[in-house]
Amino acid sequence: MDRSYARAEVLLSAQNISLSYGEKLILRDVNLKVDNIVRPNMNQGQVVALLGPSGVGKTQLFRCIAGLQKPSQGLITRPNISTNAVEAGDIGVVFQNYPLLNHRTIWSNLKLAAKRSGAKDEQINTLLERFKLIDKKDRYPHQLSGGQRQRIAIIQQMICNTHFILMDEPFSGLDVKMKHEVCRFIQEVSIVDELNTTIFTTHDIDTACMIADTVWVMGFEKDAQGNNIPGAKVIQSFDLIERGLAWNPQALVHPNFTPTVREIMALFMV
Repeated sequence: MDRSYARAEVLLSAQNISLSYGEKLILRDVNLKVDNIVRPNMNQGQVVALLGPSGVGKTQLFRCIAGLQKPSQGLITRPNISTNAVEAGDIGVVFQNYPLLNHRTIWSNLKLAAKRSGAKDEQINTLLERFKLIDKKDRYPHQLSGGQRQRIAIIQQMICNTHFILMDEPFSGLDVKMKHEVCRFIQEVSIVDELNTTIFTTHDIDTACMIADTVWVMGFEKDAQGNNIPGAKVIQSFDLIERGLAWNPQALVHPNFTPTVREIMALFMV
């Protein structure tokens, strides 16, 4: 497999993001970017995993990136589109409860999304067919499995949104088989369009290293006495392409897989 690639324009930029609730500093000086990854003769979107121990501030950063929470300081932009700050609705968000309208069929739910973007029926059908859900279009959300509802929620965001999807703990509570299906689906979404980018939060280090091309690990910097400095930030970014793990169906047995998992796990323990 040809693993050559280049990094092109910046698709998402977080500059000096800080967030406070009253006197409590939650995030401090977070700086991130997502580059457009270009591979020869193929579409290659981006898959980024946001990791960190419970309570470190992943959800708050997730909400800032989505435009659902305004940072106290700093700016999150999509430089290839605008220098304006990201606002709610600019980036698709798939929460754990997959908010579909239960009184509408799957087709009707997706048509509502299409009203916003102007997507045509053939575009909806193409996505349903690509992700093997065309036979579910006339069913209601309660008639689908949790995994199928999650996939419909992602398709919904692909229809009404412009290339960015944020997923909150997409592997939570899933058995091994379903986790594999979600991983396959995220990877499939990434190659539908060159600019498609999926960012997901997770505690699952192994799975993140199997499907992401980049891993952001959140944590706290330490002062001279070894105490946490208030305000979490992304303390390390891992380029899984350079480590040979990204786009690799055999990532699990790659020589760099276990050392990378251990390196990330060590940051959880600091």
